Amino acid sequence: MEIIFLGTSAMIPTKERNHSAMLIKYDGEGILVDCGEGTQRQLKIAGETATKITKILISHWHGDHVLGLPGLLQTLSASEYATKEKVLEIYGPRGTKKHVELMLEAFPFDNKLQMSVKEVSNGKFVNTELYEIEAYPLDHSIPCIGFCFIEKDKRRIDVAKIKKLGIPEGPLLGKLQQNMAISHNGKNISPKDTTYIIPGKVIGIITDTGQCKNCLEIAEGTDILICEATFMEKEAEKAEQYKHLTIKQAALIAHTANAKKLILTHFSQRYKEKSELEQEARDIFSNVVLAYDGMKITV
Repeated sequence: MEIIFLGTSAMIPTKERNHSAMLIKYDGEGILVDCGEGTQRQLKIAGETATKITKILISHWHGDHVLGLPGLLQTLSASEYATKEKVLEIYGPRGTKKHVELMLEAFPFDNKLQMSVKEVSNGKFVNTELYEIEAYPLDHSIPCIGFCFIEKDKRRIDVAKIKKLGIPEGPLLGKLQQNMAISHNGKNISPKDTTYIIPGKVIGIITDTGQCKNCLEIAEGTDILICEATFMEKEAEKAEQYKHLTIKQAALIAHTANAKKLILTHFSQRYKEKSELEQEARDIFSNVVLAYDGMKITV
């Protein structure tokens, strides 16, 4: 799995930071989380192809998170994406279907895309053989959701034990990997004696929000917690007014929820010196990184 940060600014972009967008690459899929203005260009700069996107997760409909969507849909419609019978899945909070309808009305183009637009509020909304995605309502000025990407555990063959038992490659190994017992040379062989589990990774994504219980729910036990941190603690009143988190609050969430690693993003354009932002987080949670446009994380 690879996570690519395409935009890490808050409402106002800077020369260094674009509006919010992030791409999760997993098993040939591209899952785009938000699509701020300029996301298409950010994809090209990162060396990524828009046609690899299979799902778009919209956290909320503030412009800095969605203004790149009309152009992206137009590009996909004019590409081979529309001729390969792909279905682009779009998920977002309450009101998303109406927003998409109005957007397509406001920006008319020859739309050849097959799209599935679904509104999600709470709980699991994607479930594949390899992963699940869950939605959590957050506390923002309009309906907003955060996400958990949960990779499913993988069962692997213990090669040394298989060799010792003389089990050949083929269907028997396949059954063991599917957690099914087998019979070989007159012996019953259990998966627990011949395989081992690799735990799946959990990525939590806390988008625009004030402090709320679901921040902890998203963050709990995550391998990587990606969290908005619009303001420093000295602007805590402003953060509360606009329903955003401070860096200190984000670090406390990671600490309280036993996250393994914290990546902060969505910074106000007022902050030029990033070292003080990092220090504010490190005072509470040491394993922290400040995201920047183009940053790639392999999980």
